Amino acid sequence: MINYKQLHYFWSVAKAGGLGRAAERLHLTPQTLSGQIALLEDSLGSKLFRRVGRRLELTEAGQLALSYADDIFRTGGELEEVLRGSPAGRPLQFRVGVADVVPKSLAYRLLAPAMGLADPVRIVCREDKLDRLLGELAVHRLDLVLADRPMPDQAEVKGYSHKLGECGIAFLAGQALAAHLPGAFPACLDDAPLPLPGEGTALRGRLMRWLAGEGLHPRIVGEFDDNALMNAFGQGGSGVFPTPAVLADELCRQYGAVRLGHSDAVSERFYALSVERRLSHPAVLAILAAANREVFCTA
Repeated sequence: MINYKQLHYFWSVAKAGGLGRAAERLHLTPQTLSGQIALLEDSLGSKLFRRVGRRLELTEAGQLALSYADDIFRTGGELEEVLRGSPAGRPLQFRVGVADVVPKSLAYRLLAPAMGLADPVRIVCREDKLDRLLGELAVHRLDLVLADRPMPDQAEVKGYSHKLGECGIAFLAGQALAAHLPGAFPACLDDAPLPLPGEGTALRGRLMRWLAGEGLHPRIVGEFDDNALMNAFGQGGSGVFPTPAVLADELCRQYGAVRLGHSDAVSERFYALSVERRLSHPAVLAILAAANREVFCTA
């Protein structure tokens, strides 16, 4: 097992940029620090520093160790603050992961209420693939993950899914394309150019089943993991683009697009994933309340 006192000495030297400055801050002798770091290196089986002239530089193993030490001591500091009570006026940190398939504007609308709390909140937002975010959630580097699906059954992390809301899908198009599509909705989608959400999205399967059930055969012109990029292609006239109905008015204003119609038969759902069954973080509670009251109130 790692000796965390020795790890702290290593971390202090790396942060201070040398043994002398770190020794002054820790009220130890440089010889003591050097000896403790040597013991740590022996236990790890890797050199963490190399001497270049009169300076110490981190080895590749030392850089890796430093990144882990940063996380360890930052988390330790946060734990101490939580248990002792955060100092008055200091922002409460809220670490949230956003699955890359969640529309950016919807993520903003869901997260914005956390910024309106009486006590200040500092949001640390990470965007990534859902499986990687769940790994961060499992080791408590994230307080919450926003996703378009509940916690996967095969996920190694034990967690809970809190449904934020559900809405139908609106179909938008640039004005020039909309003017040339024949017939009323949804018949106008037949043989129309249509970009699809990527295979990693929960919406894609529902959308394809709905189109087949309606007997519609649009021309698939692209596949996009990034919702904003798909919207940009649609706005440029490349195709009809599907979007959560709660965002349709905003996107019509933003892109000058036309709403062809919408269907509640094909819907998109959004979830807050956490390792807590009973949520307690003030920012998370604000998000859930606003999602039900404001964002998905018409769903």
